[in-house]
Amino acid sequence: MSFGKTLSVLYRKYPLLRIGSVIAGTVLAIVLVSFITLETKKSPEITSISPAVGSAGEIMTIRGENFGTERDTSSFVEIGGSRLTANGYVSWNDTQIRIVLPQNVQDGLVIVSTKNGRSKPGFFANVADIPVEVPPDTQTSLPVITSVSPLTGSYGTLLTISGSNFGTIRGNSDVYFTANRDDASQAALTTATANNQGELNVQFIPANENNYDYEYWSDSEIRVRIPDGAANGPFYVQTEKGTSNYLQTEINLPAGTKSYTGRRTYVLNVSADIEGLDSKSATSLTLRVPRPVITARQPMADLTECKPQPVIADYKNTIIHQVELARANNRKITFSQDFVVAVYAVQTTVEARKIRPFAEKKRALYLSATQQDNLIRSKEESVVAAAKEIVGKETNPYLQAKALYDYMLAHYDLPAKLRQENKSPLDMLRTERGDAYDFAILYTTLLRSLGIPSLPVSGILVDADLHAQPHWWTEFYIEQFGWIPVDVALAKGMHYKAFKQIEDAAAFYFGNLDSQHIAFSRGWNEVKPALVNSKIVQRPKSYAFQSIWEESSAGKVNYSSLWNDPVVKGIY
Repeated sequence: MSFGKTLSVLYRKYPLLRIGSVIAGTVLAIVLVSFITLETKKSPEITSISPAVGSAGEIMTIRGENFGTERDTSSFVEIGGSRLTANGYVSWNDTQIRIVLPQNVQDGLVIVSTKNGRSKPGFFANVADIPVEVPPDTQTSLPVITSVSPLTGSYGTLLTISGSNFGTIRGNSDVYFTANRDDASQAALTTATANNQGELNVQFIPANENNYDYEYWSDSEIRVRIPDGAANGPFYVQTEKGTSNYLQTEINLPAGTKSYTGRRTYVLNVSADIEGLDSKSATSLTLRVPRPVITARQPMADLTECKPQPVIADYKNTIIHQVELARANNRKITFSQDFVVAVYAVQTTVEARKIRPFAEKKRALYLSATQQDNLIRSKEESVVAAAKEIVGKETNPYLQAKALYDYMLAHYDLPAKLRQENKSPLDMLRTERGDAYDFAILYTTLLRSLGIPSLPVSGILVDADLHAQPHWWTEFYIEQFGWIPVDVALAKGMHYKAFKQIEDAAAFYFGNLDSQHIAFSRGWNEVKPALVNSKIVQRPKSYAFQSIWEESSAGKVNYSSLWNDPVVKGIY
């Protein structure tokens, strides 16, 4: 007798067995459905929040699980009872969420909510409302400052810091100074947030190695120059062992004033598409994606998301991607980077009669910013002759810079669109006509020909509609005052929808700059080829000055590339 017939006989003989079987089956079905439901509808769970104490504009990272692979209309983060708006999210995946803290952020509970429920809360505190007193650390390995000389100085003044435990080499260590910014008040109360790794701390600014501020570093002595953008207040040394004690320094600018105000925080996307890949040999393609630079007016440029994962995230201010073409035939690959960039407007007031000719002409910054390079051809006879004719007998470097600026505004025309032909900006000396790129390069070249340290700056200009376009301007350096921005093209009347209308552009853009200029390069970035006999692609008149954008190894290779202009995804 089969099992089925046997079971049928038992059911007829024992009716309760049949009822029990039905009940057992129902219960089992309910258990299975409940288990599947629990498995597929797990509520979000927060395991950590960083920083737990912070301020508006900083990046908060929420780690945990069950957040969902991407944010949909039912998913959001809530802080202190207020739900974040859509443009406040930097990235979202199942285990990590990164957000920009809004300007009105309040103390309170942090909750992640999805269609599957709400997480248990974490807690966030706004540092502006919490004066924190940090007890001294008695570890002998911490750096200790015993003295500094001199006690006062200007931008560029060389300080000698004496003490112990600084480390025999600098490595990743830095000296931090109080920042000259409108949101840098109460600097003495910021010990607890002075080193939120990767986050913007508006109260302090490090000495800038790109300006050659560091001149000597040993375990007991540091010689460092006061960086552009510093202010009166405490300074400290930061090493991998921790933070030193604080000492005071006084900073005076004898020739005028400089201020950094009105911070804006941008979320940018920089991307490039590679397609039509065709190679049967072991050929590699390397992309070098520019990163926004760090300066006194642009103190934060964090890479928050990068797809695919780069080979190197920061090399000579670029992100390195590499593709083996034989493995990627007939595919389209998009290289996408998201940045969070903080930018300040800078305003200067200069008493020109107090400016003196340069005294430290052997200083590394002076030598670097006055030499001729592949971009700035400052030793060309036509350039030298033109600059001398324009400035005449004037020897004051600030007034020389102003004379060049006034001359270009008066004598050169600016077309409505960028010139497409590949002609030298120095042609402006003959044609008296050029675009924004030509204006910035020629102005910088004329300055250098006179021995005035100067840098061409490339980046993007963000208009009031959040549209970004490549743009170029200039910075020149004055001893004891620092870098002074100049945008000749905007002063000439280049069409541009500013957030706030500038009434007198010609007066404003010599010495001042709004917070809608985002810099990707300061000066020419000469990147050496990684391979012998490689094929190199350059991108003239783009948002970054660099010698190599794409590099493919020797061999037959076909592909097409599209570098998209940076896109503004949000602003705060």
